[in-house]
Amino acid sequence: MTYFEIRDGVMHAEDIPLPRIAEEIGTPVYVYSRGALEAHAQAFRDGLKDVPKKHLAFAIKCNPNLGVLRVLARQGYGADVVSGGELERALAAGMAAEDIVFSGVGKTRAELAQGLDRGIGQFNIEHEPEGVALSEIALAKEMTAPAVLRVNPDVDAGTHAKISTGKAENKFGVGIDVAPEIFDRLSALPGLNMRGIAVHIGSQLTSLEPLEAAFRRVGELVTDLRAAGHSITHVDLGGGLGVPYKDDDNPPSPAEYGAMVARVTRDWDVTLMFEPGRVIAGNTGVLLTEVLWVKPGASHPFVIVDAAMNDLARPALYDAYHDFVAVRPTGDKMTASIVGPVCETGDTFARDRVTDAVQPGDLGVFRTAGAYGATMASTYNSRSLVPEVLVDGDRYVVVADRIAAGTIMAAERVPDWID
Repeated sequence: MTYFEIRDGVMHAEDIPLPRIAEEIGTPVYVYSRGALEAHAQAFRDGLKDVPKKHLAFAIKCNPNLGVLRVLARQGYGADVVSGGELERALAAGMAAEDIVFSGVGKTRAELAQGLDRGIGQFNIEHEPEGVALSEIALAKEMTAPAVLRVNPDVDAGTHAKISTGKAENKFGVGIDVAPEIFDRLSALPGLNMRGIAVHIGSQLTSLEPLEAAFRRVGELVTDLRAAGHSITHVDLGGGLGVPYKDDDNPPSPAEYGAMVARVTRDWDVTLMFEPGRVIAGNTGVLLTEVLWVKPGASHPFVIVDAAMNDLARPALYDAYHDFVAVRPTGDKMTASIVGPVCETGDTFARDRVTDAVQPGDLGVFRTAGAYGATMASTYNSRSLVPEVLVDGDRYVVVADRIAAGTIMAAERVPDWID
């Protein structure tokens, strides 16, 4: 089923015409589909049907909205968090503490203590000193921390350099060649239950080959650790499965991914843990925007929309592609650069792209904006924080308010010693 489709000449989110949301809420605004969230969550689970023991933890960093998280909690998903704030969001959304995995290379001692106090299910240790600190904190609290060691398999994920995490030069995990000795030392520390290994090589992966190569290296490590006398009961395989941003994109499906995982891990006899994010949320949302101006350019016109790089940062950060389509398409096309109003040349969503013909006052959407969209928004140029809407059939609700520049300014102070 398509959850964002043209009906009677107008794009709908499920059964809600997008112009209605634009009129009642204003633009720009993120619009999510509950039906799409549930369908994608189930598709990922179904893809792993041949994996006997598994745990699913949604990567909160890609979309931390409480409404989105509550939908996924109802689908039986736990949470992969990378900060104390994300941990609290997961709990507030109804995700069980024991279903929360705490990842991230820069956990503070306060965050480690917070995870222990909250009773989370697993810490993914990124380097030895972090494990030592967790041991000390757990011992002082007379607790035991369930933990795995994240390894860096030195595998090129074949994705954008800024979202690649499994090469030797990346900051994540410990080198897989030194992992056995580090695991030995951490296992000997009080307060730690070192129960396994974690790996994650990057985001928006469009091929299974690098994932399989990394998983095979992890399988060899599991064998070696067991031979050394360690009990390995859990392996965290991370996330990273890509989604189509263009019509001709063809990333692996959850079913293809699951078949590979089942084949590679069939003799491991562990609980496999997964941290899907973009593959669940990416195509469940759009950024709805209004065309402000169509300005002549040197070669092609500029379509200036009211959404900007502070609302959707990925194109400015990674030159990421987001399809732009009219809410009321006429069938006519134009070649244009699509830009926002922020005072930066980098505030460009597309350059010289063939797209739906639009005029000032028309509405358009940036597709595949359900992941790494609102979560990365800022107030640059003193712009408001973008609101978010969740649609469920023929009803919708604002699940994050537009936070006006004045509200943000009210939190600032001018020192009384400035004349």
